[in-house]
Amino acid sequence: MINTKKEENLKASNKDTGSCEVQIESLSKKITYLSEHFKVHKKDKHSSRGLVKAVNQRKNLLKYLKRKKPESYDKIINKLNIRK
Repeated sequence: MINTKKEENLKASNKDTGSCEVQIESLSKKITYLSEHFKVHKKDKHSSRGLVKAVNQRKNLLKYLKRKKPESYDKIINKLNIRK
C-alpha cells in the first residue's frame, strides 16, 4: 500500500497499527486505490471481490467506532471525507 503522512496523525503511538482509526484509514486508502484501478481495468472481476470485502470491513469498523468512541468516529468521518 501507499504510505502517506496522513496515517501518522491517527496513530496513538509510533507502533500503532491495530487501532480502529488506523485500520479505517488503511482500508480507505485501499478502497481509493482499487476504485482508481477499476476506472482503467473495467473487466477485472477478481479485484472487485477485494474491494467489496474492504468496504464491508471498513463499514463494520466504523459501526464499532461509532458505538464505542463517537468523538473519534466524527473526527475520522470528517478527516477522510467518508459519507455517512
